[in-house]
Amino acid sequence: MKTVLKNARIYTANEKAPWAEAVVIEDKKISYVGKDDSSKYGDADKVYDMGGRYIYPGIIDSHIHPGMVSQSAWHIKLPWTNDLKEIQDFIIDYVAKHPKEEKPFLYFEYYPTTLFGAKGPHKKYLDEVCSDRPAMCQDFGEHQHWYNSAMLEAMGVTKDTADLSPGLQEFVRDKNGEPVGWGKELVHNEEPFASNLYKSIGWKPPVEMTPEIMTPFFEFLEDSGITTIAEGILEGEAQMKSMHELDKAGKLHTYYDGCVRYYTLTDLPEKIAFLREMNSRYQSEHIKLNTMKLFLDGTNETGNSASLHPHVNDPAGKNYGEIAMSEDDLVECFKICNDEKLDMHIHMVGDRAFRTGCNAVERAKADVAAAGKDWVIEPIFAHCEIIDPADMKRPAELGITINWSCHWSGGYFGEEAMTFFTEEKWRRMYQFNPIIDSGALVTFSSDVVTFYELHRADPFFSMQVAATRVDPEFPLDPDKYPGSVRPPENAKLDVSFLLKGYTINGAKQMHWDKMLGSIEEGKIANMNVCRENIEEYPCDRLTDLSWDAVIFDGKVIRGEL
Repeated sequence: MKTVLKNARIYTANEKAPWAEAVVIEDKKISYVGKDDSSKYGDADKVYDMGGRYIYPGIIDSHIHPGMVSQSAWHIKLPWTNDLKEIQDFIIDYVAKHPKEEKPFLYFEYYPTTLFGAKGPHKKYLDEVCSDRPAMCQDFGEHQHWYNSAMLEAMGVTKDTADLSPGLQEFVRDKNGEPVGWGKELVHNEEPFASNLYKSIGWKPPVEMTPEIMTPFFEFLEDSGITTIAEGILEGEAQMKSMHELDKAGKLHTYYDGCVRYYTLTDLPEKIAFLREMNSRYQSEHIKLNTMKLFLDGTNETGNSASLHPHVNDPAGKNYGEIAMSEDDLVECFKICNDEKLDMHIHMVGDRAFRTGCNAVERAKADVAAAGKDWVIEPIFAHCEIIDPADMKRPAELGITINWSCHWSGGYFGEEAMTFFTEEKWRRMYQFNPIIDSGALVTFSSDVVTFYELHRADPFFSMQVAATRVDPEFPLDPDKYPGSVRPPENAKLDVSFLLKGYTINGAKQMHWDKMLGSIEEGKIANMNVCRENIEEYPCDRLTDLSWDAVIFDGKVIRGEL
């Protein structure tokens, strides 16, 4: 099948020839890109006059969570409010309408991270409104949770329960060691707590990964023109099997690059073995696993990110947040992954975590060179919300890829980090232009983890927030921040670079740049059609845009040409 799209304005994402007028697709690959030249079309089966419409490479989301999103459809949406009583009233009403027999476990999302201040949530406030069954509320940052007493009991959490990672992934306790009902870093998802919970109540949520439960997520990708993704954390073999089944049925319209989470230097070999096993069973043309994932710290909003400066709310000046791994162990992890030819994708948000990561890469590369080996892997630092100015050029120097979740660029997390940071430091967050200017590889993503926020993964929404520093859903106080623009103004990202980060740079992160990410001869024909020039469209109205057509593997899967 040979298809011609002519009389078009094609953004190729190829720096040597950034714009073209026509593209020829043969089966699923591009055989010609260039001027609108009829001599190049030959015996085409179909020729479409695009009428001057714009064509862009398929969008690449370089950090998203299809497994977690698919498993969250049963969660209960809380009203968005900073009023604890309003949240309690909602829960009272929900409990009355949904008896324990119908809903034996209640999972609410979200409450504002700052609702309870630095002391965090307490089980007594949830017990007051729901005590007949396990219940929990997830905070807006998705890294801390509020449990009632019934849930702690069902999970088997007591004064004597050991924490997984004290200070980072833990059940917060009072001065007597009793759990207060505050959990950090999805600790309830870990074993044995999750098994204990569901065994205790004789029920499991509808989260078993199947092709059917994952289909709505992948349909969203199709609607949004996202044709390639990197997953933040693979949610087990059932997910791999489900995607593999969708792929065999011709229903997986995305290229998928996943990663496996590990926790310590000790468990890294075991997790690598699991990655190898999953690849041996399920790798295909569209599916691969090539990356190990580590959470180096928590979040700035909860105070468990690793900071170079003591928290402003700590009178003793000794609280610098938490870090999950020493620099020495991180060096060894990089060296193991390099031997295995596996990339390492690291969650880090604090400036101390960023510096530790850079130091570890620098030391690991030196050790690898001293051993007479080649450095073959790619370190990917995700989020990097606050970076000390002295470290801005290090990613370019060390070959580190920076991945940023664009829809966070405005007021999504508000001023919550100021509980722990000075205002001056808060105003330095989310700055990536110095890193871009230094020549580092920067890629873009959404990092959405629930259906609640899936709509924010739409690339037009994310690009608008990154280009304006204004969140249309969660604007900052305009009386304090003119226009609700998150400071500083010079941290706004250029739309031209956003397109690059969402296309060819994303493909480079996944080592798929020789076949994806740009509209070039020999590459896979993944592309989107739009009536407008995205680069010239008003930044504050990008959400008005939509795709006329989405092409995957050379076929139109959404809209029409």
